[in-house]
Amino acid sequence: MTQATLAPPAANPLARLRTPAWWQEYGVYAAVAVLLLFNALFTDHFMTTDNLRTQLVQVAPIVIVALGMALVIGTEGVDLSVGSTMAVAAALLPLYLGYGLVPALGIALLAGAVVGAVNGSLVSLVGLQPIVATLALFVGGRGLALVMADGQLKQIENPDLLALGTDSFLGIPLVVLIAGVLAVAVAFLVRRTTFGRQIVAVGGNRAAAGLAGLPVKRVLIGVYVLCGVLAALAGVLATARLTASDPSSLGTLMELSAITAVVVGGTPLTGGSVRVLGTVAGALLMQLLRATLVKHDLPDSTAQIAQAAIIIAAVYVARERRSR
Repeated sequence: MTQATLAPPAANPLARLRTPAWWQEYGVYAAVAVLLLFNALFTDHFMTTDNLRTQLVQVAPIVIVALGMALVIGTEGVDLSVGSTMAVAAALLPLYLGYGLVPALGIALLAGAVVGAVNGSLVSLVGLQPIVATLALFVGGRGLALVMADGQLKQIENPDLLALGTDSFLGIPLVVLIAGVLAVAVAFLVRRTTFGRQIVAVGGNRAAAGLAGLPVKRVLIGVYVLCGVLAALAGVLATARLTASDPSSLGTLMELSAITAVVVGGTPLTGGSVRVLGTVAGALLMQLLRATLVKHDLPDSTAQIAQAAIIIAAVYVARERRSR
């Protein structure tokens, strides 16, 4: 009696498309380098000091928000309220600038911390899904900001605040310098502190982290508070750069920009990892891509399609990285 010959399994049509390991780790940096090289060769006046300075100033608030978002996504969460948090901080500034810059900044950042604490409590204590918990303040936060601002744009005349958006230190714009310092601080937090290791552990396996005695609820609340504070700071810096507080538009779609930077930078949406430098590179890549298309007179719709393609590719590469 002969044994039946088993047919070989059907080949996976995507098997040949598997990306090499080096691209999974360093692809976002290579993409930034390629884009810069393309602009150096084919885009007039792109690599000038003034234009590069402008690109860095524009991407700085996105980087700051994305750093907080990376911490949240590292715990397998998401924060959709960061744009509204920026609006709340911007709305509070004109109300308290009369007491001085420091009190106004303190209140704006405190508001961000409160928003983050509410989000974190809803996720960790109430048990809501992060997308649901933060969606509530995504809607309600902007409404609150509009109420505080009476639905009006308010010009900022405080010279100390405006200096944050216009001044430089050693030739580096303050907003860029602040974003860079925060990126270093967050990288240190993730790699060198107990709290950072707890973030990764909670994101990797929340149940196992709890059984191991880690303070899961405290960690979750902490990352959402940090995300809220960073979003509020980004709102303050954006207000200083625009010289006006406009809660109706400030921070609109910022949550999507931040999530895009994090995902393109290599942080998996499934948690358990936080790639800080990759997040910065991801934000810079999307900014340079948008600026490149604009310089070549392509419509904004083309930029959106290109960004969507990059996001899909980044998610696919991240999935492969976890499967290996």
